[in-house]
Amino acid sequence: MELNRTNIKVTRNSLFEQGYLDEQFTQLEDLQDDVNPNFVEEIVTLFFADSMRLIRNVETALENYPLDFCKLDDYMHQFMGSSSSIGAKKVKNECTQFQECCKARHAEGCTRAFQRVKQEHATLKRKLESYFQMLRQGA
Repeated sequence: MELNRTNIKVTRNSLFEQGYLDEQFTQLEDLQDDVNPNFVEEIVTLFFADSMRLIRNVETALENYPLDFCKLDDYMHQFMGSSSSIGAKKVKNECTQFQECCKARHAEGCTRAFQRVKQEHATLKRKLESYFQMLRQGA
């Protein structure tokens, strides 16, 4: 049991040390209590459901020619806000890069930046799913 708690703590700390999460995630954890013990996991699950919709919107917008940089920027602004709300630091940083490419009206840059957004999003999802699974097993 003690080893499991140690593993959970190490895993959680590594998410911060590797830059996947920031202090906003800690603030979410502070809102979790005995009444709603799965609060953070529920919020993160909602984030991933909503962000998949935004990813599909961006993918569709990137297929249109000419690119609507304003629409792309709006989608990414939503994505960044939602990433910020759960403390998804690396995802948020990649969203910022995407928005810079939109401002510069750089289509190829947007496409490359979006690939990095999706990659960081998928990595974070995998890492958080593993972390929450550890929490459930340790409870």
